[in-house]
Amino acid sequence: MKGNSYLSRKIHSLLGVIPLGLFIIEHMATNFSAVEGGPQGFKDTVLVLNALPLVPILELFGIWLPLLFHGVYGLYVAYQSNINTGRFKYGRNWAFTMQRITGVITFIFVFWHLYQTRYQVMIGAVTHAELGNQMHNITNNSFYLTMYIIGVIAATFHFSNGMWAFLVSWGITVGQRAQRISSMIWMGVFVVVAVMFVMTLFAFHGDEFKEAASTLLQMTNLV
Repeated sequence: MKGNSYLSRKIHSLLGVIPLGLFIIEHMATNFSAVEGGPQGFKDTVLVLNALPLVPILELFGIWLPLLFHGVYGLYVAYQSNINTGRFKYGRNWAFTMQRITGVITFIFVFWHLYQTRYQVMIGAVTHAELGNQMHNITNNSFYLTMYIIGVIAATFHFSNGMWAFLVSWGITVGQRAQRISSMIWMGVFVVVAVMFVMTLFAFHGDEFKEAASTLLQMTNLV
C-alpha cells in the first residue's frame, strides 16, 4: 500500500507539470489573444487550435484523463493532509495549506468552466467561433465574473506553488538556497500569469466583445 501511495503521488505530481502545467500556460496564452487581438484575434486563435489534427485524441489523453486523475487524487491528498498553520506559522506551511485549498477550488472551477464552455460546444449550443461571445455573456454576470477571478487566481497559485513542490520532491532543487530562489521565481510566475488571466476576463467583459455579441445576435435574428 505504501509503495502504491508513493507511485500515485509521483504520477499525480508529474501530471501536474506534464501535461497540465503546459496546458494552463497554453490556455493563458490562447485567452490572452482576447486582450491583444480583441474578438477576432481570440476567434482566430481558437479556430487554429481546433483545426489541429487528432484534437479529440490529444484532448482526451493530454488533458481530460490527466486532469481527472490529478483532480480526484488531489482531493484525496487534501482530505488526508493535516493543516498545521495554527501551530507552525511559517511561509512554506501556509503555502502547503493554500496548495490544498486552491486545489479544491481549482477542481470545482475547472469543471464548472468546462460545463459553461466546452460542454456547450459538444452539445451544439455554442460553436468554437462563438466562444468569445459565450465568455462575454459569462463575465457580464457579476457573480460569475467574481467566481472566475477567484478560480483563475486559485488555479494559477496551485500551478505555480505546485511547480516549486515538484522541483523539490523530484530532487531538482535540493538546497535551501535553490529552493528559496525557486520560490521567488514561481511566485513571480504566479503574479504574471494570474494578472494575464484577470486581464483576459475583463477583456471578455469589455465593450469590444459586447459589440461582437450584439452583432452576432442581430445576424442570428435576421436568419
